Amino acid sequence: MLQVPDGRRCAGTIPVPQSIASYPQKCLDFHKLPQRGGDMNAAIPEERRLVIMERVRSRSLVKPAELADELGVSIETIRRDLVALEEDGLVRRVFGGATGTSARAFEPAFEKRLTQHRDRKMAIGRLAAGLIGPGDTVILDIGTTVAELADVLPVAFRGIVLTNSLLVANALAGREGIEVITSGGRVRSGDLACFGPVSEAFFRDYFADRAFMGSGGVHPDMGVTDYYPDEIASRRVILEHAAERYVLADSSKLGQVAFGKVCDVSVLTAVITDDHADPADVARLERAGLNVMIASVDGSAIAGVPAKGGRQARV
Repeated sequence: MLQVPDGRRCAGTIPVPQSIASYPQKCLDFHKLPQRGGDMNAAIPEERRLVIMERVRSRSLVKPAELADELGVSIETIRRDLVALEEDGLVRRVFGGATGTSARAFEPAFEKRLTQHRDRKMAIGRLAAGLIGPGDTVILDIGTTVAELADVLPVAFRGIVLTNSLLVANALAGREGIEVITSGGRVRSGDLACFGPVSEAFFRDYFADRAFMGSGGVHPDMGVTDYYPDEIASRRVILEHAAERYVLADSSKLGQVAFGKVCDVSVLTAVITDDHADPADVARLERAGLNVMIASVDGSAIAGVPAKGGRQARV
């Protein structure tokens, strides 16, 4: 059983209604999305555009008429969506429709992320765990790499874990000496991420020694970016309420730019990545003033130290 701030308890997973099972794993309001081909005018533009982005990612070309029929809106609405997405650099309009652009990163489905680069994420989790001290209050954010950290928290750790991830909460709820407090909020299927105004307000009420966050990309100029506006808002609050701030990003995330900006890299204590990282990407981040900690996948070596005032990893 998981405890949420108002004292209620929740358990198990949240079932996904069959009528929306075919929609992508995106930050959508699953209570409002219609069935395929239904009226999607009730959905906010951001929700509809995330669906369009997923279609662009999975197809070589998307046509406005097909999208309009699939989403139950007018062709004019789809064209306005494509114009807005192109202005953000997320799609490229061409004759007959729109295609993807390599300028931005797109998040794969949760099932794929769960196994993708698993060895790298485990190495990052082990290094991050060495930064946590007895009695710490830590924030463990959403993300498959952060979930790996939860699995390898030191046996001797006794402290408080604040999280907006039910995966993290489930992994730690049975651990003796660890108090797990979940943010509450709307729950996304798949990765069981809590998001929305309730989650954001939760983090405003707490302060932590260390925060470990996921991300969609880490770029020296564009900063830390992610896919979902609600999660971006929560992460900005987390950054303000943690003494040390770490982003856990496997090497495939370095140099990538996702949907929206979370913060500049200068705000972070460090980014923790793996030794598959391109040295050029690491060098660019370091020139931007970011400390880069590198975890060895085979466990033979670790490079990088926390910024001034940060805790040295124990390995």
